Amino acid sequence: METARVLVAADKFKGSLTAVQVAERVTAGLRRVVPGLAVETLPVADGGDGTVAAAVAAGFECREARVTGPLGDPVTAAYALRGDTAVVEMAEASGLQHLPDGVFAPITATTYGSGELLKAALEAGATTIVFGVGGSATTDGGAGMLAALGARFLDADGKPVGPGGGPLATLAEADLSGLDPRLEDVDLILASDVDNPLTGPKGAPEVYGRQKGASEEDIAVLDAALTHYASILGPDTAALPGAGAAGGIGYGALVVLGARFRPGIEVMLDVLGFAPALARATLVITGEGSLDEQTLHGKAPAGVAAAARAAGIEVVAVCGRLALPPEALEKAGIRRAYALAELEPDPAVSMAQAGPLLERAAESIARDFLAG
Repeated sequence: METARVLVAADKFKGSLTAVQVAERVTAGLRRVVPGLAVETLPVADGGDGTVAAAVAAGFECREARVTGPLGDPVTAAYALRGDTAVVEMAEASGLQHLPDGVFAPITATTYGSGELLKAALEAGATTIVFGVGGSATTDGGAGMLAALGARFLDADGKPVGPGGGPLATLAEADLSGLDPRLEDVDLILASDVDNPLTGPKGAPEVYGRQKGASEEDIAVLDAALTHYASILGPDTAALPGAGAAGGIGYGALVVLGARFRPGIEVMLDVLGFAPALARATLVITGEGSLDEQTLHGKAPAGVAAAARAAGIEVVAVCGRLALPPEALEKAGIRRAYALAELEPDPAVSMAQAGPLLERAAESIARDFLAG
């Protein structure tokens, strides 16, 4: 009989456990039932928040830089580096986590710090940059990021337009001649699970603006401003898939920086070395805080399950909350899901006690799939 070897490749449980902590708790629970079980852990992320942490857990070096936060205040942001490959997470510089509770700036929040973070990676010698986008506080079409990298966005008087998406309504000229020349020699990969266009009914302001504090009036202002911005940077560019990612930073990366768009989880599985780890496994455990309809559209567990199924390796999942029927799980390549809500129905208690509950769920996995 083949010796069992488990690969734990799960994302974070947002608000409760990091991906590293999920892996630790699952491992502890499995080994309580099967002592000495061979377990390999590979925390994963899909390009959103937690992407740098997953890269560091996989052996990348953590680097830090002081950059401009979304409101213009300095923040400390991390990126990951291994050799000449960097993993940069825009949320580290321009994410919602940098906003004080209840404070939003949908019209003026800037991605300038994301550009500074990309520049830090260039200065560290990176020639391949995985740019994970998601969790942004911004809707500026990446204009702030581009300005940090040397672009100039000027109004009719030749003065720089203000920060954020709203002031782009006054844009008269985009001068890209000062862009950092090192960008020409970099393979920039836009890693995202969002393929929305920049503007329109499926665009960044309409679909994601409200979660950044935008009113209906703000959304209309931002959509018009970004439409104008795109008309100056290039006709018919606003509809590019991925342009609407992270408040339109995808647009700036794709149209101006020449980035390649790839589904975030696919990129991260490559970067993290998932394929060789999968080849060593007999069972894969994946998961995230909520297994729901969104999971099926490019989130980490779906990517892990698809790769494992292609290799003929069984997959089970752990989650805080399960909102998918068995047939949807099966279609995604997940044999069974173990939800913490089944052990503790009170969501607040479940989140507070996620670690111990996850160990109990892992014990159940071990009894169902590994014991004996």
